[in-house]
Amino acid sequence: MRILIVDDEPAMHDSYRRSFAPVGRADGGALDAMAAELFGDDDDAAPASAEAEMAFELTHAMQGLDGVAAIAQSIRDGDPFAVAFIDVRMPPGIDGKETATRIRKLDPNINLVIVTGFSDFSPIEISKAAGPADKIFYIAKPFEVAEVTQTATALAHRWQVDRELAATRAALAEKIVILEEQGLELAANESKAVHIANHDSLTEAPNRLAFLRALSERARGPGGFATAMVDLDRFKLVNDTLGHLAGDELIRQICGILQEYVPEGGMVARLGGDEFGLLFDSPGEEAACMACERLIKMCSASFKIFGHSVQGGASIGLIYVGAEEKRDPVDVMRRADLALNDAKHSGRGVVRAFDESMDESIRFRRRIEGGLSQSIERGELSLVYQPIVAREGLEVVGFEALLRWNTEEFGPVSPAMFIPIAEESNLIHELGDWVLGESLQVLQQWPGQYVSVNFSPRQFRRHNFVGHVLDCVQRAGVEPGRVQIEITETAIFDDADRAADTLYKLRQMGFRIALDDFGTGYSSLYNIRKFALDCLKIDRSFIDGMGRERESAAIVHSIIHLGRALGLGVIAEGVETEAQVQALRLAGASHLQGYYFSRPVSVDVAREIAEKRFMVDPAETEDAFLDSEPGNGTHG
Repeated sequence: MRILIVDDEPAMHDSYRRSFAPVGRADGGALDAMAAELFGDDDDAAPASAEAEMAFELTHAMQGLDGVAAIAQSIRDGDPFAVAFIDVRMPPGIDGKETATRIRKLDPNINLVIVTGFSDFSPIEISKAAGPADKIFYIAKPFEVAEVTQTATALAHRWQVDRELAATRAALAEKIVILEEQGLELAANESKAVHIANHDSLTEAPNRLAFLRALSERARGPGGFATAMVDLDRFKLVNDTLGHLAGDELIRQICGILQEYVPEGGMVARLGGDEFGLLFDSPGEEAACMACERLIKMCSASFKIFGHSVQGGASIGLIYVGAEEKRDPVDVMRRADLALNDAKHSGRGVVRAFDESMDESIRFRRRIEGGLSQSIERGELSLVYQPIVAREGLEVVGFEALLRWNTEEFGPVSPAMFIPIAEESNLIHELGDWVLGESLQVLQQWPGQYVSVNFSPRQFRRHNFVGHVLDCVQRAGVEPGRVQIEITETAIFDDADRAADTLYKLRQMGFRIALDDFGTGYSSLYNIRKFALDCLKIDRSFIDGMGRERESAAIVHSIIHLGRALGLGVIAEGVETEAQVQALRLAGASHLQGYYFSRPVSVDVAREIAEKRFMVDPAETEDAFLDSEPGNGTHG
């Protein structure tokens, strides 16, 4: 440990040499107490008895400027001094106060000890010039050997601890910077994934997902608005004669025209292929029709496509939604699409507004609703189960329960048809209770797997939802940890605070929570952090597009990376090919689900799969498959 002695008297230097000579002392205990009183009694301040373990290297300077030069050289050499003992009066050079001040400017970490019998300066004056106060000390001449050695030892230990602490803080700061960079990278990946998920790659316009979200938000607002579907006329002819690149260019140019001439504040989205969606405010149906007719006129122009002249054209189906009318977004889009079909059947190049005569399915939906209300009593409902397998070893860890309805009047009815009707008519609670009760009974036949049950937004917002689910599980004698509650972000978005509290209570009770169809709703880091979740389920549409679209593959990889970074499981739905299995396993998805392993199967087949535990050969269950229709829907 290096110590600097600055004094103009040779005899004093001899005294320092004798003081630091390696001799034993019997007064260590008393000096330890002195050190504890001066510097505190924490473990970082080494006691005086440790002096024998510390070797001191003395450097002597006869004048203040010599001492300052020695400090400067030590800094350049990277071998700084721990302590400097400085005499105050050193004629004819600079005095001890000035020496201490200059040394402090060169080395802020050194401990200074002012040694003097008489001083022209008070300790306060010296401390102000060469402080801080906790790094400057005083010893009066003549001094005791023990006093000097004890002070040097304690301050040297302290200096060493300060250096180690500074190094630790620097390392911690570096790690913090790395974590912040990783956080920024994660946020950038999320932002990119969100942009990709909500925008069309060809036109950079909002896509169907973004359009449906905007329509949902507008439907909750006041006033009337118009929704329109635009389809290009004779577009297939352009693709067939000039090629798909020409078709893509025509789509880009048409999109630009729609964006330029849509009513102020309106939205233009590419829904897929040559179809666009429009959303804009309007005082009435007549005004909305006039706006759409203007758009058709602007699209019915001649376009230059790669040197060729192409005649454009479009048909539009429109629905105007008044302030007091029903505003279900999916139904609004369906009706606008019906109007578009009527426009194209009318000879193209026209605008058609929706009227009830176009919707033959309305009466059918009412009949479906009536039959659904009696489906339980008639014994028409059943559950099928699709295995969820772990990535490693393909172990079956759970089953998703999927609802099926087979009617005498209509035959099998798709969940995509009857679940929305049940949701609208409030029958969803009765159906949901039946599904949960049946699932819990079947669960007791499995050796250890969990059952994953879908809950709709209306069910999730049910009064005392937590108590109701817990009561059902307790009456069935099932552990909550064997029940996974699947919800979509739509179910929790309307009242995020209430949803967060509900999910927290369910997690505290031991239930598993899965966020279904992740990537298609209001996906964000904020939601994932806010809600108590166990896993994310990647929507099947992204899995299906992995092999064809870079965007889908990028979204899948981003979701898996995000889930792993947040300590969540990631279940990939809709896995249908071996290539998808390998790609998802390499990407890090923790669980897989889809036709590649098994279609949804009956209770008996599910029990056999559960007892077998591992999906060795997906073809083995092929004969037991019940369903030929793809997709799960909200309940199947």
